Amino acid sequence: MDRSTVADLPWREYRWETASDCQDDWYGHVTAVADTTIPLPAELETLLQDVAAAIDRLAQDSPTAAVKAARSLEIIAQRSAHWPAQSARGLDPETRAAALGLNVEETRTLLARFGGWSADA
Repeated sequence: MDRSTVADLPWREYRWETASDCQDDWYGHVTAVADTTIPLPAELETLLQDVAAAIDRLAQDSPTAAVKAARSLEIIAQRSAHWPAQSARGLDPETRAAALGLNVEETRTLLARFGGWSADA
């Protein structure tokens, strides 16, 4: 067996082609799930995309600064999601999960993390 080629392509090209196909499949899946979840206001969606793109650009020059920026987002998320998580805690678990595009267990864990209570409670 010649390990330098796969499906009549050089290994390096086949590897990139396969990775690209997998990435396309994943993005298709994520998009399909996102289309079934509660929508975000367009303005907020645009802001989040702009922040993600800015962090990606920053990572090219300073990976450490990009990590710091991501950590700042983590802190913002924790602070801004606390009370909404508390409010969502009383909603039907299936409804919450569907709105977030997660299963019930993942939703419970997420809300517990943002709400500041034990996921086991």
